[in-house]
Amino acid sequence: MNKFLTLLALLFLFNCNSNAQKEADTAKNKTYEVTKTDEEWKTQLTEMEYYVLRKAGTERSFSSPLNKNYEAGIYVCKACDTPLFKSEHKFDSGTGWPSFDREIKGNVAYSTDYHLGYARTEEHCATCGGHLGHIFNDGPRATTGKRHCINGVSLKFIPKE
Repeated sequence: MNKFLTLLALLFLFNCNSNAQKEADTAKNKTYEVTKTDEEWKTQLTEMEYYVLRKAGTERSFSSPLNKNYEAGIYVCKACDTPLFKSEHKFDSGTGWPSFDREIKGNVAYSTDYHLGYARTEEHCATCGGHLGHIFNDGPRATTGKRHCINGVSLKFIPKE
């Protein structure tokens, strides 16, 4: 009887891990409207942009000039120019990365990231799949309570005319 219960518990644990991994893999392997080969992306993007947008890397904190940019305008995907965030939703989180309390609905996709050993919500451009950053629940309580922690290198700022 003990062997049966142990086997049942192990099957349950492996089944849970397997399903979670499948969900993350499905989101990351989605086909996007803008699709290019690695070589095409490498031609279009700088080495750091490629590392962040295509390999889910992270830029060094406080390294982006967009972190302290408070001009009126819109932030678009550096890879495909999809509008992602509005300047009026940007705030200084003190983390060293551009932070927003909300995205432009429909233009940001989400997946689960387990790279640090625990689940985090990863953000991608919904058009090209480029890695943007992560979303956390420690943003301004007066608005959404969300903090979209975004790599500045994945964004291009377009000033309001």
